[in-house]
Amino acid sequence: MPILTTDILYRLSGGAANSTQSASLGGAKSSNAATAAIFDDVSSAESSAGDIEYRCIYVHNNHGSLSLNNAVLWLPVNTPSASTVVEAGLGTSAINATEQTVADENTAPSGVTFAAAATKGAGVALGNIPAGQHRAVWLRRTVTAAAAAASDSFTIRVEGDTAA
Repeated sequence: MPILTTDILYRLSGGAANSTQSASLGGAKSSNAATAAIFDDVSSAESSAGDIEYRCIYVHNNHGSLSLNNAVLWLPVNTPSASTVVEAGLGTSAINATEQTVADENTAPSGVTFAAAATKGAGVALGNIPAGQHRAVWLRRTVTAAAAAASDSFTIRVEGDTAA
């Protein structure tokens, strides 16, 4: 049986029991799902001054036996606002390891390169994720100064191959 989209889970970081999206700043993988509301609404202060925020999630292969090979993550639907953009970058930890932690949501993770990958071909290569294991991914939301207040959403997609 192949790996289905339902076998690919998105988990918060910030500790095994973390259920707070804004506390997903690296560290151990949570048992709680990351949702489309991982970033808060853009406040008037953030929209006036501009803002950059970071979140760390884990892509977890929940298939019982198959490895997700050559996995790629991209953002087929970015934010609807012309004044915000979400970008993704590969975490610095190894497969199934614990990602670095940042001090707060405005602190950039060290050694991570971000891209607003809109297609699979331009996506972030995650490598091979064995069954039951995970890979860290960082998300960065940039709000340009003088932006309109907004409630942003975006879509993440991960695909890969399996052995024949």
